[in-house]
Amino acid sequence: MVGHMHYIYVLKSNKDKNLYIGCTCDIKKRFDEHCDGKVKSTAHRRPLEMIYKEEYTDKYVAFKKEKYYKTYKGKKELKNKIFVSVQSCRIV
Repeated sequence: MVGHMHYIYVLKSNKDKNLYIGCTCDIKKRFDEHCDGKVKSTAHRRPLEMIYKEEYTDKYVAFKKEKYYKTYKGKKELKNKIFVSVQSCRIV
């Protein structure tokens, strides 16, 4: 039996430019909940865009990584990963 994927995702508020870090097993549903204002922590920060995500097969690893990304050191690492991923997508 194949397990579900788990995702760490980063949303950027187009209103205040701040980032939100979350973890879920249904990324489309969770993003829709954020966009529809159903998530208290982001409802007042809409509109939102998903700027980054990571996939994990183990939910415990995903939740541990999410917790790490919410630390000072983790945020620095995550912002660097986001920067690198954005740079690699640019057309030269």
